Amino acid sequence: MLGLVIPGLALAEQGPKWFPELPENDKVPEHFPNIAPEIIAEVVGKSHFDLDRVRELVDKRPELSRSVWEWRFGDFESAIGAASHVGRRDIALYLMGKGARPTLFTFAMLGHHGVVKSAIEASPGIQKITGPHGISLLDHAYAGERMKADMTTAEIADVEKTIDYLTMLGNAGGDKYFDVEQEAQKKYLGDYRYGKGEKEGFTIGLNMRKLLSLGPIGEFGGALYKVGNNKFIYNGAPSVEISFHIQNDKVLSMKVSDPEVILVAEKVF
Repeated sequence: MLGLVIPGLALAEQGPKWFPELPENDKVPEHFPNIAPEIIAEVVGKSHFDLDRVRELVDKRPELSRSVWEWRFGDFESAIGAASHVGRRDIALYLMGKGARPTLFTFAMLGHHGVVKSAIEASPGIQKITGPHGISLLDHAYAGERMKADMTTAEIADVEKTIDYLTMLGNAGGDKYFDVEQEAQKKYLGDYRYGKGEKEGFTIGLNMRKLLSLGPIGEFGGALYKVGNNKFIYNGAPSVEISFHIQNDKVLSMKVSDPEVILVAEKVF
């Protein structure tokens, strides 16, 4: 009995010194235990075009393959969603291999005709739903042709079959909006301010698709889709309306309306 009890007493006398010392962090990250938002934003952003950087980030933390980011006004986009709408099948396939959750838009881009057809037959009308930035299911299928040079004949044929099927449906191309001619776009371009702070404003510019776009002042923005006379909705967010006040064909201000906030920003000349 003494042989069993005495060692236990000896260890008890040592107190906390018995436990190994753990290294201390000089500084716990601001968002810990959540992943820093700038890392999430980078994974989603880079998933549009930079496979090498995505690998660096996701190999270290495979859970980042499922990253989702809200750009602005409820425009949510996942990493695999980013790769899907720009036709980067290599990035999409890599992310899937790391645990990303593919969507119907991913399958359309990859040319998985059977999956797309079965989903639509199971849920008629689902083909009208748009993906990130308001990009249609049909446009995702067209994006699947982007990497033709690296695709097999069978893969190309599958993408073309998917495009043909979605085109045949007649309503997989997303909502129809009014066109804004290049000359007419010019009057909207520029900076608009609603306060004196450095970031209190918006920039109206053109995005990669040559559509009018709205973003924080000095930064890139999401597309604006014209729905009426000098009225637009933001990038697939139907609850957000942007309207412009014009006199003598000159834009003086813009009003941004969402369910929670309405503000007016004056154009900077």
